[in-house]
Amino acid sequence: MSDPRVVIDLDLPGATISRHLYGHFAEHLGRCIYGGFFVGEDSEIPNEGGIRLDVVDALRELGIPNLRWPGGCFADEYHWRDGVGPRAERPRMVNSHWGDVVEDNSFGTHEFLHLCELLGADPYVNGNVGSGTVREMSDWIEYLTRADDSPMAALRRANGRDEPWRVPFFGIGNEAWGCGGNMRAEAYADLARQYATYVRDHGDNRVYRIAAGANVDDYAWTDALMRALGCVSCGDGDVGPFQAVSLHYYTMSGEWQAKGSATDFTSEEWYRTLSRAFRIEELLTRHSTVMDRYDPARRVGLVLDEWGTWWDVEPGTNPGFLYQQNTMRDALVASVHFDAFHRHADRLVMANIAQTVNVLQAMLLTDPDTGALVKTPTFHVFAMNRGHHDARRLDAHVVGAEVMTADGRELPLLSASASTTGNTALVSLSNLDEAADRSVVLDLRGRAVAGFEARILTGATTAAHNTPDAPDAVAPVAHAGVRAHKRGLVVDLPAHAYVTVELTLGT
Repeated sequence: MSDPRVVIDLDLPGATISRHLYGHFAEHLGRCIYGGFFVGEDSEIPNEGGIRLDVVDALRELGIPNLRWPGGCFADEYHWRDGVGPRAERPRMVNSHWGDVVEDNSFGTHEFLHLCELLGADPYVNGNVGSGTVREMSDWIEYLTRADDSPMAALRRANGRDEPWRVPFFGIGNEAWGCGGNMRAEAYADLARQYATYVRDHGDNRVYRIAAGANVDDYAWTDALMRALGCVSCGDGDVGPFQAVSLHYYTMSGEWQAKGSATDFTSEEWYRTLSRAFRIEELLTRHSTVMDRYDPARRVGLVLDEWGTWWDVEPGTNPGFLYQQNTMRDALVASVHFDAFHRHADRLVMANIAQTVNVLQAMLLTDPDTGALVKTPTFHVFAMNRGHHDARRLDAHVVGAEVMTADGRELPLLSASASTTGNTALVSLSNLDEAADRSVVLDLRGRAVAGFEARILTGATTAAHNTPDAPDAVAPVAHAGVRAHKRGLVVDLPAHAYVTVELTLGT
């Protein structure tokens, strides 16, 4: 059998791949905020205002474009006024969704916005529809973004911040079909219109309002939100009262009550997981098709603001904290998602992996005993893909790849995507075969290739992962398995490996 090919027309760039497709999510859940991002000013761990600096430094390597906060389910029980003012005077609250723990609100609005400034990330603030009020949400955006002597701007100054922040993204509740209120689609759609109306643009801050969208394949929910927008094509300005709808999709090998182990899995579970990861292509396509019915010009954005793997928690940890390890399997789930994101860049405007630190498919794990920081295999996929940020998509047509059946659907064992910026291009390649090495021909057309450089991420096993004792068990290294071919290049792909090839293009 001849090697599979990936055909790329280097001279035919398509839609821009927004850097915001590489966004992140930080919820008040487990040790994501407390013990992850925030250790307090009295901690021996180096910090600025309580924010852990080694976490900041690591995430800056990714060029983290945006950060979603405070939830998630937590958003619809969070009342922002409890998290401003002197920390010693802030009231406590019960986090009923995640572990039933009591929080002291020491990490609130000012701390989050300071974190975003340290990261160089745009804030994505998620408001409270489920247990909040229209006035509460309206006051929050005024507090955040107004510059004059309005009541909320004056309160912000009294709490130590003179200048307003820039807050470009605001979520109108979260999972209104479930933890955000158990609403019907039509009931929430009316509330989304109402609440979004009062998330106002103050001064020169322009808010991109994101309605809480569907769970997985609930296309009727997306339809209801699009119908609620009315005539999307009318007028020349932004659509309104909200400009995007969200979608949530998690990948697991088992069912909801028994999701599977993060590190102990069979060959069947490996392929089932990757098949389910590939399902994101179907979901993005079909939700986009629903949206196209009302918005053929694609003025309304689709936001996948929760995605990633969800496994059973690590043994011995709090089941409400959702702490899980992160292996090469997780890394390839991420790479498959990014390939799909690139293909849908004309509709998909943002995506947020769940979550950034110590929760679900995290970038970073912090050890509560030693304070050690560990970069996960998923972190490295984000880092290796940084060249796709705001680049122009190149169609990458996979030809002749082996296909197997897993979880009742076809699973290609090769995934690929590509993009270009100026005189460079970046090609991402994933070998999803757990055991077999393969080579792939990059059939490069339209522009000359003057040079190339490749990196590879893989592990000794499919379950390879990083720990404080072995922090680089899975880490990217230079890849020598790339050579010239009459069609362009041939790339060797070891089993369960992720490879990026950066091309220098001729003028």
